[in-house]
Amino acid sequence: MLKVLAPAKLNLTLEVLAKRPDGFHEIRSVAQTINLCDTLHFQTSQNIEFSCADPDWTSGESLVSKAVDLLQKSTECSKGAVVEVSKRIPLISGLSGDSSDAAATLQGLSQLWGLGLSQKELLGLAAQLGSDVAFFLYGGTALLEGRGEIVTPLPPFPHRWVVLMLPPVPRMPGKTARLYAGVRAEHYTDGQITDRFVTHLAGDREMASYRLFNVFDKLAPDIFSGLGAYWQEFLKAGAHEVYLAGSGPVLFTLVKDRAEAEKIYGNLQEQGLESYLTETLAGSDMDKLE
Repeated sequence: MLKVLAPAKLNLTLEVLAKRPDGFHEIRSVAQTINLCDTLHFQTSQNIEFSCADPDWTSGESLVSKAVDLLQKSTECSKGAVVEVSKRIPLISGLSGDSSDAAATLQGLSQLWGLGLSQKELLGLAAQLGSDVAFFLYGGTALLEGRGEIVTPLPPFPHRWVVLMLPPVPRMPGKTARLYAGVRAEHYTDGQITDRFVTHLAGDREMASYRLFNVFDKLAPDIFSGLGAYWQEFLKAGAHEVYLAGSGPVLFTLVKDRAEAEKIYGNLQEQGLESYLTETLAGSDMDKLE
């Protein structure tokens, strides 16, 4: 049996530059993997089978099944597999768990089936599945451009503890499209926020003055009823700055000191709020995870 870990991601910056002729939005973003991972197990079989203990996960609605189908068709491979998905990343949360699972599926089945696909070939398949999938073939810290499928690895972001909070607000399929639909010309930026962030990383400077930014921070409270109140609760728990993770509704804060992160996490737990304590994950760290 083959095991592949699928980490969640944060957008440390997420700018929308313009709307493209193809209907997508041109973005510029710095993405970062974190040590909150789904686990996928792959085993040879005559047929394709999926299993997941999470009752809300269904193969037909997941990119995992689409990745299997695309891989079979593009390589003309007729082999089967049992794909077992163990979820830790909350569904429809803004942490791109499904995209990460799809990338893990491409990598896992390429190995299980002996396809020997190159990184370039895997990236070509990933771009067909979704805007976020290609990033997870790299992991670590990376610049995302285009609609998100153009990935440039960056020097690692300095290690930070990450506290996540999943507010008890309705999680809506299609929320990302709704948020993008709410983006107007006044929300467009020119990419300089991300460029400055990348410059700091490339210069190997202490990231004391970095600026996190998410174009959806101001739009999300209108989509997720009650989100603003939970944002304030996160701040009351001790977070200095709180940001939306991707398209939400998960909120997060970055903390340099572990004890401070544990205190914020504990305060959220005491309030009965679903929360997670994790850390940033460099691309080179993936091989060390169990």
